[in-house]
Amino acid sequence: MNDARPALPAAVLWDMDGTLVNTEPLWMAAETELVESWGGTWTHEDGLTLVGNPMKVSGAVLQGRGVGLSVDEIVDFLNKRVAAAVAEDTPWQPGGRELLAALAEAGVPQALVTSSYRELADPFARVAGVFATVVAGDEVQRPKPDPQPYLLAAERLGVDIADCVVVEDSPTGITSGVASGARVLAVEVFRELPQIEGLNKTGSLADVSLDDFARIRSGAVLDLLG
Repeated sequence: MNDARPALPAAVLWDMDGTLVNTEPLWMAAETELVESWGGTWTHEDGLTLVGNPMKVSGAVLQGRGVGLSVDEIVDFLNKRVAAAVAEDTPWQPGGRELLAALAEAGVPQALVTSSYRELADPFARVAGVFATVVAGDEVQRPKPDPQPYLLAAERLGVDIADCVVVEDSPTGITSGVASGARVLAVEVFRELPQIEGLNKTGSLADVSLDDFARIRSGAVLDLLG
């Protein structure tokens, strides 16, 4: 009888905001501060509509809500506010740091693939200490939901994207991961997960194990939402 565990993924490609670190409240606070400074109103529901968006898309939305700055100035403001908050106290999602360590110990290459700019991604990557490469939002021509960021990460790692697992929390990022050809583990955090056939789901990284990554890699479909 063969009790061997299925093979682990060739690599695990991680989203950052919302998935590994609970930065979404920080983004929303920065957005609210900026819009209100120009006399507007920004609600929690407004903030949810920007989760997972490319930074320049979010900047354009805030311009449309009365912020009298260029898109690049808006993006710079938001990045600096959130980077300062993360530097003060990295807000890890439950189970995130432990999974990164377990995968690293098992020899699985990992990449950080985020819509955030390098100004925020690189300091977090240094704190995490496990990523072989970082693909940031300001270095791709076609950001999420396009598959380019995840395809670039797999190319840099020298692995077949079809043998990788992408971990995401937003509809935009999930769409990017699925389109890349990777298997996708979706974490339900701030937004209800899209209904995509074959999507692996969990409510928390704390409920995910190395065995689960192996099962996803083997083609099993996991639903850990309850």
